[in-house]
Amino acid sequence: MAFLRLMRPANIVTSIADVLAGIAIAGFFAEQEINQARLFSVLLLCIATAGLYGGGVVFNDVFDAELDAIERPERPIPSGLVTTRQAGMFGLFLFFIGITSAFLVAPLPGIIAICIALAAVIYDKWGKHHPFLGPLNMGLCRGLNLLLGISIQASALLPRCWLAFIPIIYIASITMISRGEVHGGNRVLLYAASFLFILVIADIFYFAWINHAISLTVLYLLIFAWMIFRPLVAAIRRPSGINIGRSVKAGVIALIVMDASLAASFGSVYPALIILFLLPFSIWLSRLFAVT
Repeated sequence: MAFLRLMRPANIVTSIADVLAGIAIAGFFAEQEINQARLFSVLLLCIATAGLYGGGVVFNDVFDAELDAIERPERPIPSGLVTTRQAGMFGLFLFFIGITSAFLVAPLPGIIAICIALAAVIYDKWGKHHPFLGPLNMGLCRGLNLLLGISIQASALLPRCWLAFIPIIYIASITMISRGEVHGGNRVLLYAASFLFILVIADIFYFAWINHAISLTVLYLLIFAWMIFRPLVAAIRRPSGINIGRSVKAGVIALIVMDASLAASFGSVYPALIILFLLPFSIWLSRLFAVT
């Protein structure tokens, strides 16, 4: 149970949603023949992102062990349930699973998986302490995660690589908000995050428009907007640590709906629904395990 808490299971579900969205954007599900081998590649990429995300958040707690002993003593390492060494070895094991699973699909996903692991460790150790590069670094991890899914079709990666900027912007804004989770937030940062959220929604709407998929996408975007702005408005009115934490948690879980919106904006009807069906599972896990 302690190792599961380290992995943030609800968050891992959102990383799987990233990969599935990337696979849908690549047009993989539009292929007429989806055989067992191709579905196995999808499964391997889902395992890969679970290992990479899990390893990243485990190392986050490893590097933050001393700070968590003061600010979050209930976490597995400061509470004594897991030693720092045990957590570090577990994080390395998860990275190994993630990178190996990606390479089993093809060399390109494997290389992207290595980049994700490196970006995660850089954020955990150094990036998070920088006010601008930290959120950008965290966003890069999610952008690469979307590309991990797109890389299942190597020919689709270059034409679609610019889509990584959407999760980069979105996660950078959530990371920016999260800086006030313990001691309270800054309204200026919250307003800036609101602007970035609107930018993300406008970008997805634009893709739906050029792909003639607005009718498929609007409902997802409405759900997405409701999930992220409802707690954010409350945090702007009263930027306490509790309200900031709720906004961050909602923003992380809402990633699933954002990914469903992205898939829908490229005309992937059924993949978008499959991604959306991950939402109740992630919400259920978020009640059992910490998200932030």
